[in-house]
Amino acid sequence: MSKLSEEYLPVENPNRSSGILLHPTSLPSPFGVGDLGPAAYQWIDALAHARQSWWQILPLGPTGFGDSPYQAFSAFGGNPFLVSPQFLRDDGLVDGPDLDHASFPVDRVDFGPVIQFKERLLRRAWQGFQQGRASGLRPLFDNFVRDNASWLEDYGLFKALKDAYEGRSWQQWPVEARRHDPVFLKEARKKHADMVGLHEFRQFLFFRQWNYLRDYARQRGIRIIGDIPIFVSPDSADVWANPELFLLDADRRPKAVAGVPPDYFSATGQLWGNPLYDWEAMRQTRFAWWVARFRSLMAKVDLVRLDHFRGFEAYWEVPAGKPNAIEGRWVQAPGKELLTTLRAELGSLPIIAEDLGVITRAVAELRTGFGLPGMRVLQFAFPDTAKNPFLPHNYDHNTVVYTGTHDNDTTRGWYTSSSTDYEKDHTRRYLGRDGGDIAWDFIRLAWSSIADLAIAPLQDMLNLGSEARMNFPGRPEGNWTWRFRPEQVTPWILDRLADLTRLYGRDRSAT
Repeated sequence: MSKLSEEYLPVENPNRSSGILLHPTSLPSPFGVGDLGPAAYQWIDALAHARQSWWQILPLGPTGFGDSPYQAFSAFGGNPFLVSPQFLRDDGLVDGPDLDHASFPVDRVDFGPVIQFKERLLRRAWQGFQQGRASGLRPLFDNFVRDNASWLEDYGLFKALKDAYEGRSWQQWPVEARRHDPVFLKEARKKHADMVGLHEFRQFLFFRQWNYLRDYARQRGIRIIGDIPIFVSPDSADVWANPELFLLDADRRPKAVAGVPPDYFSATGQLWGNPLYDWEAMRQTRFAWWVARFRSLMAKVDLVRLDHFRGFEAYWEVPAGKPNAIEGRWVQAPGKELLTTLRAELGSLPIIAEDLGVITRAVAELRTGFGLPGMRVLQFAFPDTAKNPFLPHNYDHNTVVYTGTHDNDTTRGWYTSSSTDYEKDHTRRYLGRDGGDIAWDFIRLAWSSIADLAIAPLQDMLNLGSEARMNFPGRPEGNWTWRFRPEQVTPWILDRLADLTRLYGRDRSAT
């Protein structure tokens, strides 16, 4: 044995792991949108086959404007359109004929018809439940309503009132409803009791099916990465029921809204329109709403991607009514106090900090001060010099590397259509490859890096082009529609990923 061999010591890093990014709406299903039914269990089996440790998803809340998971009607609720019709039938809540004649595209979500179908089906399940079907679920439902009353009471009534007011935003409701008047609320709860019950029941069904799926994932060694948007939708039960926690005027309309300033990508910035928090009011409650929000999400997932992390150090405040984000200003946020409180209340901070964009020293110090891993996206690595922080040779271990995210083009689409000639050349030289298998070249680069966690969207694993892109930031419609077909995830592809995962020491099932 050589002297080198005698002195060799194996590198031990128990934190190395990998996973795939896929929102449940992108799963196969005969009912127009991915759901929590059989295909979700098959997907977890596929992840286990590929020796993965993580399934990353987007926010699970009940979607509203633009069908975006980042614009939910509740920061605490689940999306009822993810409820599996097959499992409703298995529970005895609906009959087989209720599922017949469902005809939808197989590779994209047409949200309008899907929502109409799911609304009818869930209404039928509620009617059947009231008539005594699946009676064994009654005590479970009653317990769910009691245990989640802190948010579910307001959410159920909020959704019932939206139905009564033909879907209009709560800011367009009659004044007594808009102001969350206690006398009005008491009467409205009686008047709309059936619809309140329906929306509470839809939440019960979602959480029942999600909890079963999460338990199955744990049994297969798969953990789940969730996502928590920094801001909430203006048309949400959260703002309607807790106006004192947001910067609203006397008429309950935002004084200022969220966005980001002008930059290389947009000369006018981005005007998101979300109401901003009244951080002083949050302080006075010891951030109780945020603690409850994190507790709620951590009951659903194992790790959280904290969206727009830089906004917890300072956020871009735009006066309400402005046409764009140019006339905004940076305002300090109590990120350190909030994270300190969360750590004290939760016992740990299972957080990935989404630290993309223009990151100041103060933002970086906030992240590193709490030991939170940051994000590095390979598609951002190649327009610059060797000092670019997105290049793998500049990583530290406490990093999550992505080939791309839900906001990016697919890697193949980026390389063939979006990247410049310089970026293509830089990419080929850095990889030592010709770019002919660019999606898997990026997966190999991510998996081989020193980053503790490596993630690739399923679109990159399937080597798909721009037609499979999930979201175009700034485009209000036509997003979130991509779905994969079962035959695309072949054993050969899963074996290929499993081999890379073992090769680069990310196979957690082998430890």
